Amino acid sequence: MGKPVPKMGSRRNGRIGSRRSGRIVSRKNMRKIPKGVIHVQASFNNTIVTITDVRGQVISWSSAGTCGFKGATRGTPFAAQTAARNAIRTVVDQGMQRAEVMIKGPGLGRDAALRAICRSGILLHFIRDVTPLPHNGCRPPKKRRL
Repeated sequence: MGKPVPKMGSRRNGRIGSRRSGRIVSRKNMRKIPKGVIHVQASFNNTIVTITDVRGQVISWSSAGTCGFKGATRGTPFAAQTAARNAIRTVVDQGMQRAEVMIKGPGLGRDAALRAICRSGILLHFIRDVTPLPHNGCRPPKKRRL
């Protein structure tokens, strides 16, 4: 009879390798990503920073809410800066050197998140504003009567 196949951990818990060897390697640290795309979505209430590889698979993400900000403080520039710093910290450890930045939304955290990205040491290939703008698309709701 052949050698038994070692048990592999599920993708969800991020383990690779057999239990017998005693070596458990995280899936996140195995990948080396030289280039990526940083998506910043800045609304009035929150700022979400998502970092993907070139194919669009999410590597790291953070938001002002997950950084511990609550209520109205989530929409502030300082919260956006903290969220961007947290998201970038993990990908810099994985070897990311170059990135493209896509900024979406009208929020206050746009500039602060971009400043934090520039300060991180990643070379920016380009910065693009991808805020969706209607070409007089939907009819606005009727006026409020008080």
